Amino acid sequence: MAGAHTLRETERHADERLAGMQIDFQAMAVASNLFRAATSVRNHLERSVLAAHDLSWSAFVVLWVVWIWDNSETREIASEAGFSKATLTGVLNTLEKRGLAVRKRSKDDGRLVIVNLTAKGRKLMEQLFPLFNKQEQFVASALDVKTQNLVADALRKMSEHADPANQN
Repeated sequence: MAGAHTLRETERHADERLAGMQIDFQAMAVASNLFRAATSVRNHLERSVLAAHDLSWSAFVVLWVVWIWDNSETREIASEAGFSKATLTGVLNTLEKRGLAVRKRSKDDGRLVIVNLTAKGRKLMEQLFPLFNKQEQFVASALDVKTQNLVADALRKMSEHADPANQN
């Protein structure tokens, strides 16, 4: 139960409230349960792993993106992380104060800002990510391996379908 009501209570109440309306309940269930699952998983990962390292979800996502891609431009990080450049600025300020990341102007284009992890930031991610992945395994273990593959494929398709870059 993430809020004041269980998932089943919420679904039953929504069914009653929307009775008689021309609503695609299956599409609504997919989208709303996707959101609920994402929120529950995020909250679990924050509590079980990130809090011990004094990291917010946003900070972890920025560390992850920069760790994977190296020399990342701020606009690319914001896009990959799915939040605004203003949010990214605040997160980067915190990561820089903690000595985990550093920003510098691009040598090719002074308008662009490049972000790198410091040695401390890389070390943190190398230590943290296996712990994070253990909790990803825990969350995924609610499903058998075949279902995990189906869900991962289905979510990938939904993400690609909703991505403006894939729409005409």
